[in-house]
Amino acid sequence: MDELRSAFEDHFEQMADLVQKLSSELRSGLRPAYDNFIGFFHAIDWTEPWLMGLIAFHVMLLLLAIISRKHVNFQMCLFLLALGGVYFAERLNKVLGDNWKSFASQNYFDPQGLFLSALWSGPLLIIAIIILINTLFSLCYLIVRWKRAELRHRARLSHNKQD
Repeated sequence: MDELRSAFEDHFEQMADLVQKLSSELRSGLRPAYDNFIGFFHAIDWTEPWLMGLIAFHVMLLLLAIISRKHVNFQMCLFLLALGGVYFAERLNKVLGDNWKSFASQNYFDPQGLFLSALWSGPLLIIAIIILINTLFSLCYLIVRWKRAELRHRARLSHNKQD
């Protein structure tokens, strides 16, 4: 019983430490995260042609996802392509890291893949989430149409039985 009480007290102390750390981070606010983001943003040369091309690619892909929102099969292909791009991001980071001198002024491609995650995988995941949400809305609309047709069919059947 003493071992159980000791284990419980140790666990309680760990939880108290976690709550203490969380509350101190919340008190410090979002300032450290904001500072990190601003540092990341300013470290990138946004005038490089390949970066502008990457941004243009993501904008075009987003517009394509929005314009094709009524075409579910095309959206599923686009969804799978976006997720495939995220899946191959690690390999892409390695290839781009090995060949960065041929297209960039500095090596953005660290071994952890932070840059590529933020500027390649992040936008692709956002586009995939938009496609997923659109697909869910389309499915809800289809279920409503199906249920209405079923109710109309049942009403016709019951009307025919009464005659």
